[in-house]
Amino acid sequence: MTQPTERLRLIALLRVSTKGQIDAYGLPAQRKDVKRWAKLTGHRLVDILEDKAISGTEDEREELTNALELLAEGRVDGLLFPNMDRLARELTTQEAILAVIWSLGGRAFTADGGEVLQDDPDDPMRTFVRQVMGAAAQLERGLISKRLRNGRKTKAEKGGYAYGAPRYGWETSTKKELGEVDGEQAGRVRAQELRAQLDENGKPMSFRAIGAKLKEEGYKTKRGLDDWQPATVARLLDDDYRQRSAESAARIRQQKKEAARAQKARRVLGKVS
Repeated sequence: MTQPTERLRLIALLRVSTKGQIDAYGLPAQRKDVKRWAKLTGHRLVDILEDKAISGTEDEREELTNALELLAEGRVDGLLFPNMDRLARELTTQEAILAVIWSLGGRAFTADGGEVLQDDPDDPMRTFVRQVMGAAAQLERGLISKRLRNGRKTKAEKGGYAYGAPRYGWETSTKKELGEVDGEQAGRVRAQELRAQLDENGKPMSFRAIGAKLKEEGYKTKRGLDDWQPATVARLLDDDYRQRSAESAARIRQQKKEAARAQKARRVLGKVS
């Protein structure tokens, strides 16, 4: 690799999700890659920032904001990312961030591909190739996620347990087989007994009252706590409650994600306006 004609001051920006990543491309590996690239190209790394972002909230990345501010102040010449996926997972967000960098007179680089050249009206193929590659990467992540979901579904259909932490009364073995927990099973039975008790108006004991009684009798929650919340008791007594809650939460998350996606580009651009 040839040495650059000018030695740029770059700030490297790493990113990892706090919920884990499909590609397992963690911070140590990212740091190693950007350092190697800077050494090979002869550019100077002013700093290496780490954005431990929550999935789906790239627009709230604090270190990205800090890096853009350094660029706007002229203290660095550009930003370096391990790859385009670490810049942002979604193509629309990638394009918005690149637009901000270029609007500030900065340059963008990736350790696996070199400089991300600014759009040129005389070379539309450059923009097309970059966007197609970003869209392909986004499609690949979606396909991987789909395969994981299908794998869990197939395992569940075969009688295995494949969905998160087991509900109260059960636990999973090292082979992911579901087994009963005696103490928790006793708590389930006691809660059912309390729920079956009717007051003078013929109404069952409330979830709050059942929780208080379970606490009084020494039963612990799944997390080993003494206090039983009404919702926890409801999940304990209703086998379908957890599934309905999960489906409702999933719908809400999807709605929020769709609304946030439409605003991401504008929010990123607004950080430097």
